Amino acid sequence: MRPFAKWRWVSNWSAVLRYAWSIRLMALAALLSGAEVAIPYLDGVLPIPSGLFGALAGVTTLGAMLARMIAQAPLDKDKDK
Repeated sequence: MRPFAKWRWVSNWSAVLRYAWSIRLMALAALLSGAEVAIPYLDGVLPIPSGLFGALAGVTTLGAMLARMIAQAPLDKDKDK
């Protein structure tokens, strides 16, 4: 059995990318993780405690996981008509 055989894109994947909170929070977590990697290069320049962006990325990732489990408004464009 192929493990990924049943995976399919959702029909409105572009709307999900634009409007889903879980996607927004995952993107923020990725930016915070990148900032955590860049901090050693700015050592002494900015008064930022070590591990701050890593901790914020972790909290943001937890928020994204919660947002994924919470029902969000439908992303149908026809609902406003």
